Amino acid sequence: MVKLNSLSELKSLFPEAEGAYKPESKVRKQNLEAHFSNKGRGGKTVTVIKGFAGSPKELKALEKELKSLCAVGGSAKNNEIIIQGNFRDKIMTHLQKQGHNVKRVGG
Repeated sequence: MVKLNSLSELKSLFPEAEGAYKPESKVRKQNLEAHFSNKGRGGKTVTVIKGFAGSPKELKALEKELKSLCAVGGSAKNNEIIIQGNFRDKIMTHLQKQGHNVKRVGG
């Protein structure tokens, strides 16, 4: 067993590990649809983003990002992101800045 006195000594044991961590940031261009709906929700309006193709982890991350952007609640299920309230224009602008193709559907 080797006793280490500093972090630099630990780095010397694993030189290949330095800078090896790369977070998942492979954002692919998506063709998304921004819907406005109030059916089946007790008359409350929501913005629904449909057409997302990716892992459930990526879907959840995008949902969290959009909820923070609009400062409201929401959920993600069945490859759809549901944001409470009518924030379609704000969400479309944000997604287009990220490089996604967003189509306005309905209303």
